Amino acid sequence: MTTSSVRRTSKPSEPPMPLTKGRVIFVGTGPGDPDLLTLGAVSALAEASTVILDDQAMATMLEHEAITIPDGVEVLSLGLADTGRPHPPSTRARTVLKHAGEGSRVVRLVAGDPFLDSSVADEAAACVRGGIDFEVIPGVSSLTAVPEYAGVALHQSGGVHFVSAMDGRFTKNQASQWAAVGAVVISTRAGAVTDLVDAALTAGRPADDRVMLTYRGGSTEQRTISTTLCQLADEAAGAKLDVAEPVHVMLGVIEDKRDGMSWFETKPLFGWRVLIPRTKDQAASLANRLRSYGAHSEEVPTISVEPPRSPQQMDKAIRGLVEGRYEWVAFTSVNAVKAVREKFEQYGLDARAFSGLKVAAVGETTAATLQAWGIEPDLVPTEEHSAAGLAAEWPPYDDVLDPINRVFLPRADIATETLAAALVELGWEVEDVTAYRTVRAAPPSAEVRDAIKTGKFDAVVFTSSSTVRNLVGIAGKPHANTIIAAIGPATAKTCSEHGLRVDVQASKPSAIDLADALAAVAAERRDGYLARNEAVVKPSELKRGSSRRRG
Repeated sequence: MTTSSVRRTSKPSEPPMPLTKGRVIFVGTGPGDPDLLTLGAVSALAEASTVILDDQAMATMLEHEAITIPDGVEVLSLGLADTGRPHPPSTRARTVLKHAGEGSRVVRLVAGDPFLDSSVADEAAACVRGGIDFEVIPGVSSLTAVPEYAGVALHQSGGVHFVSAMDGRFTKNQASQWAAVGAVVISTRAGAVTDLVDAALTAGRPADDRVMLTYRGGSTEQRTISTTLCQLADEAAGAKLDVAEPVHVMLGVIEDKRDGMSWFETKPLFGWRVLIPRTKDQAASLANRLRSYGAHSEEVPTISVEPPRSPQQMDKAIRGLVEGRYEWVAFTSVNAVKAVREKFEQYGLDARAFSGLKVAAVGETTAATLQAWGIEPDLVPTEEHSAAGLAAEWPPYDDVLDPINRVFLPRADIATETLAAALVELGWEVEDVTAYRTVRAAPPSAEVRDAIKTGKFDAVVFTSSSTVRNLVGIAGKPHANTIIAAIGPATAKTCSEHGLRVDVQASKPSAIDLADALAAVAAERRDGYLARNEAVVKPSELKRGSSRRRG
């Protein structure tokens, strides 16, 4: 069993006070897509003091933007036993009871639906014997969800039989029911596929029965194999899956009905490996949008944010803000909000100190960060989300309407003076204060640097000119086959200056529009392959040195 730390939280908060006897909440997570988590699951995680996962791979769900977990929450992964199989229920139950017995509010995340897909009934029974209260938050069953993610319509005249056999055991009595129905959906593990085939043949399923096997269902790595029952074991072995890998086998599937129905694996960015040169916190909205199109994103920080070398200027500005020195505060980045908030916390202040002030945010992401702090911006550009866009919509100083003519502008040490100069032109007095410094981050791992240079990433999305300069500086230029996406004209120009061909440019300078633009180009590219009756090839699958083929 392993322990990990939760990287992202919405706001610092203390875990709930321990209950006298503790409590266990069994939460179904669905087949693997974090978007299928229920509101009940999100609420339970927000109040957890301990989280216990089936395995470490499930931890990626906790990075979803909708999930918040209090600081200090312990996250445990049960993992696998030495045999390579899941721990028996008795071992899992002991771990759950240990933490619940310490007064924790334990959230036990399980794949699929707790009582249908996962063998957690024994864990719940152990809670009853130990005098620990428990509850169940149902999840979407993988038995029905994975076939739908594979584009399989299970409505058949012969009926459908569902089997959950994650322990890999198929009894004669159980399998005897398989022959009498039109289709059978079985969830099990890759190591049990051979036994499954033997059980199905013994039960009377024909050797040429059409079969589909889906693994990593509901994730951006989902794959589906279409074959026959007698060939299933060989096909599964050829996929080289780990014996403990969960798989879904669908017997008696009429493959013709799947034509045009495979909606998930044909998403425009399905299976694409996309590099985002930003931290996880900064890239959350972009990564989630890319995932909605089927992409798997990886974040590589290119800058490190540090306090200014001399804090006196910021200290003076914060005191001035509290004392009513300013009419406006203009935030041009999320980092500027964080820098001011950190100073506030040092002084024991909170968002109430902004009462009576007008607040501007350069774009929706910065505005959302302010709102999470309890501050509603008075001005957010409706057109261009940039310093120039903010300046274009800023009202001129009016000595009748505005009692104070000063603007507090906290910014990075390398920020341009575009906004400050524009505000001076409008009659405002600007106090331009260095709130934080940006320095180039350390290079990523050798594996990531190699993937960038050799074209193992399908796309790189650049959200600013500095991300272009810094990524090239710490990791080298992306391969010529890699699709390059830029958030706006300035970023595209910087890409060109560094010898990168820009394939995609967002219609508006926002992370969401950038993801949408990349998906549109990928869809056009995919449709081009299909129109030529060719297999769809990802950019990373093109031969090294070949030119990028456009649809």
